[in-house]
Amino acid sequence: MPFIEAIILGLVQGLTEFLPISSSAHLRILGELLPSATDPGATFTAITQIGTEAAVIIYFRKKIGRIISRWFQSLSGKVARNDPDARMGWIVILGTVPIVIAGFLLQDTIRTFNRNLWLIAIVLIVFGLILGWADAYGRRTREFDDVTYASGLTMGVAQMLALVPGVSRSGATTTAGRLLGYKRTAAAEYSFLLAVPAVFGSGLYELMHALTEPDNGPYGMPETLVATVVAFLVGWAVIAYLMKFLQTKSFLPFVIYRVALGAVLLVLLSTGALQAF
Repeated sequence: MPFIEAIILGLVQGLTEFLPISSSAHLRILGELLPSATDPGATFTAITQIGTEAAVIIYFRKKIGRIISRWFQSLSGKVARNDPDARMGWIVILGTVPIVIAGFLLQDTIRTFNRNLWLIAIVLIVFGLILGWADAYGRRTREFDDVTYASGLTMGVAQMLALVPGVSRSGATTTAGRLLGYKRTAAAEYSFLLAVPAVFGSGLYELMHALTEPDNGPYGMPETLVATVVAFLVGWAVIAYLMKFLQTKSFLPFVIYRVALGAVLLVLLSTGALQAF
């Protein structure tokens, strides 16, 4: 049964990581609905995200490889530091700083209070409405290559909010991007790149923690690794779908889904059908 549950959770992780609906919230909620009826935990969530970020690296491998190469060449002066790809490397580094600082300072809070389902329900609704407003009224003129240091840092601060389950990493960064006037595809693409160092760092940290701690939650390392592989395969397909979807469609379906899910969760908590912890 643990392996079946891990596969289901990995499937949900892959489906929800890149959509602005919060993968961590879905894993937290689903954990209560599975036969084991338990929170998969922050460690399980962080490690499975390694799989989805691996999908980002493969999907954007040419762009990521070019950015890394030109960034290193800029250090030795072989290319100018204002080279678009080298500059994007610096922007991603700058945008990663906020979540690294917050993650380090708030480790205990992330593992405990932020798993509260009341908080998750409210956050799903509030940030869903903010995303809807930003998407409807944000300017749609700036492209991916127009991302500035200030914009990159602002979206990095927004990504920091994703430490709270229910916010959604992609949702927070794309919301900020839309408010800053970036097209949907541009905001989503920068969101993908920005998540790579932060998520890999968090996932590797939690992986080392899981290997050294005897009690790692309801799922052992074999189940966690299976879920990670499933998340990778599903996540790869979702990236391709989302990038095509955003070329012609808005975030409205995701906004409606977030609000509906949050409302249902509030009802279940109020009636005692679900427990907050």
